[in-house]
Amino acid sequence: MTSPSPENETRRITDLGTLKAVSHPLRMRLYRALFVARTATASQLAEQVDEAVSLVSYHLRKLAEGGLVEEAPAQSADGRERWWQPSSYGFAIREEDIRDTPELVAANAAFGRTLEEQRTQMHRRFLDERLTWPDAWRSAAVSSEWLPRLTAAELAALGEELDAVVRKYDQAARAAEAAGATEGRENVAVHLHGFPYRA
Repeated sequence: MTSPSPENETRRITDLGTLKAVSHPLRMRLYRALFVARTATASQLAEQVDEAVSLVSYHLRKLAEGGLVEEAPAQSADGRERWWQPSSYGFAIREEDIRDTPELVAANAAFGRTLEEQRTQMHRRFLDERLTWPDAWRSAAVSSEWLPRLTAAELAALGEELDAVVRKYDQAARAAEAAGATEGRENVAVHLHGFPYRA
């Protein structure tokens, strides 16, 4: 099986089955863990999420049915366990792909709530554990809020630019890691929200 080209593609989710598959809280945690690890077995992921290997294997197969993960080339001589990898460089759910289908709109709302809960948990954990991180990491952590007045087109352009900047840093980090430069690297979560509101 060939490895995907994750640097160049993002999977657009347009069908209800895939959207429901990724909306499951454990599946989203597994997808995130696999994205960070690049490749992993069900056993390795089960340790990270503290669940049974059989349950993790089941959910990985569901993600694979939706085309979100796929089998990866074996990373060890032990051929008894499958290795998995993301099938693309992330995924996207676009309003224009779902707005005319009520079931997709509802499923996307459920997915958004799941994602927001998990992101909040990740940030709260950092806040709770902040003092356990070295000074350099505490100083590097970003927490900002901007309140510009924009048009919808400007907000869309801003989102595209921010996505490009984060992707640039991530791809440079992946290339550096592939070259063996792993010293001082940690997993970093960057959560961005841009949405209209009325005071």
